[in-house]
Amino acid sequence: MKALIRKRHPPTTSPGHSFTALAATTAPASVEVTARHVRVGDGYAATLVVTGYPAEVGPAWLEPLLSWPGRLDLALHIDPIPAPVAADRLRKQRARFESSRRADAGHGKLADPYVQAAAEDAADLAERLARGAAKLFRVGLYLTVHARTEAELADACLQVRTAAASTLIEVQPATWRHLSGWTTTLPLATDGLQMRRIMDTQALAASFPLASADLPAPLPGDPAPTGGVLYGINPDSHGIVWWDRWAQENYNSIVLARSGAGKSYFVKLDVLRNLYQGVQVAVVDPEDEYLRLADAVGGTVLRLGAAGVKINPLDLPAGDTRADVLTRRGLFLHTLISVLLAETPPPAERAALDRAILFVYRQAGITADPGTHHRPAPLLKDLTAVLNADEDEHGGRLAARLAPWVHGSFSGLFDAATTTRPDGHLVVWSLRQLPEELRTVGQLLALDAIWRSVDTPAAGMGVKRLVVVDEAWLLMRDGEGAKFLFKMSKAARKRNAGLSVITQDVTDVLGTDLGRAVVSNAATQVLLKQAPQAIDQVADAFGLTGGERRMLLGARVGHGLLVCGSNRTAFEAIASQAEHALATTTPAELAGLAEEPDL
Repeated sequence: MKALIRKRHPPTTSPGHSFTALAATTAPASVEVTARHVRVGDGYAATLVVTGYPAEVGPAWLEPLLSWPGRLDLALHIDPIPAPVAADRLRKQRARFESSRRADAGHGKLADPYVQAAAEDAADLAERLARGAAKLFRVGLYLTVHARTEAELADACLQVRTAAASTLIEVQPATWRHLSGWTTTLPLATDGLQMRRIMDTQALAASFPLASADLPAPLPGDPAPTGGVLYGINPDSHGIVWWDRWAQENYNSIVLARSGAGKSYFVKLDVLRNLYQGVQVAVVDPEDEYLRLADAVGGTVLRLGAAGVKINPLDLPAGDTRADVLTRRGLFLHTLISVLLAETPPPAERAALDRAILFVYRQAGITADPGTHHRPAPLLKDLTAVLNADEDEHGGRLAARLAPWVHGSFSGLFDAATTTRPDGHLVVWSLRQLPEELRTVGQLLALDAIWRSVDTPAAGMGVKRLVVVDEAWLLMRDGEGAKFLFKMSKAARKRNAGLSVITQDVTDVLGTDLGRAVVSNAATQVLLKQAPQAIDQVADAFGLTGGERRMLLGARVGHGLLVCGSNRTAFEAIASQAEHALATTTPAELAGLAEEPDL
């Protein structure tokens, strides 16, 4: 049995009938009503009525329904109940509950736990209502599911009922009332079904705002975003996660994940897509993971520790004519010496070091005059020679402690002038060939060279620069190295640069004040799969909900959470075939790529 309703076209298009003409243009050609659905134009729709609610609800409890990957209209009809009427109904309801409890007790029956729980809830609600802390509302919640065919509609309704059941929400189809249900979920402010449930203020407030699994769209009147890169696909809503770090309050980011969670894969995609947009990128790479990417895009690779590759930490920035260049270089040398010695030297040794730094530059003919800064810089061995010649015994003691870095096993990196100048749109500082004892020092030297290129006035403010520090825990475990990274995170934005910190050792980052400061100075925060031992610390630092904790504990490779202030969304990193070939580190895939002649 079917009812067919056809619209009638207006006989005139005069100005007095403009509203009717608009309806005739936008309304469907026909509406066909059956017991199980309505056919609206070329599509099908069915309405589900929420008839059962969970005993307790939390914030955004409607999210599983709103994030269902399909076309779903959700309507929430709210009708406030006057306080006197609400109080009278609550009093009668409590009397019925109490009567039931006494009748059961009089007949020797066990107390009904459902009646007892309902009586306690009613008593609590009556108390809050009397104090003015809550109000009551009649609430109707309706869902209209749309599909292209009857078979697709049946499958979609089943999926929505399953999603509702996952949060203890019971739904029933509006059999023979789907036309009223369809109009009820249209923006007409009319409830044709009148299937209401009483809710208090707290439960109703938890429904607002209607949460979405996707990032918020621009507000009306705001310009549409023009930049950004693709981060991936939202696995909940199947929407695109498009993010522009350069539109945030600062351009820094931090990526935290356990080993094998896909953090380097994600960062390489981010680097590649930023290169497409003209961003200059410098990468500190401890494990040679970015070499294929650099090869593919014509980048420069500096292999620290390889034969013939030298770095002179006493070099002055090329093209920097500021008056305090020599002073800033001296301060960095203090930091470097502290890292070499794995501790800050005592005050007497620091004083001797300061005298030696000033003297060794004067000895090389370099003074505060920018006209002398083009002269060859002294070497670390020249600095230790000056320390040995110092009349103060503390200078000789410091020189003896620096001997392994000047004449001993670790001297290969510093015993000559700098051999390669980092230049290009992508510069990768490879640390793989450095001994473990030199990794932290190499990372600091690379960051210093990168920072000098970013900080010089000749660099220009029109070019965006991205500095990527992979395995940042190597530097964060050292106090002076962590301070250097923190200073860079604070000052990068003013130089149109962003710092991207990637680490798998959460404790080294979140367990120190400097590490937490680096995190707080990153507007873009990406969390991938976490270890159970670290999830509590991560959850406290980023304010994760219970669901987000579970998601990060069970996340698959490449799945994670993007956090920026109050905005957060899940995403799955995706790549084209060519991008995947440059980003993957899976041994089996790398072996297959090595056999292909074009790769």
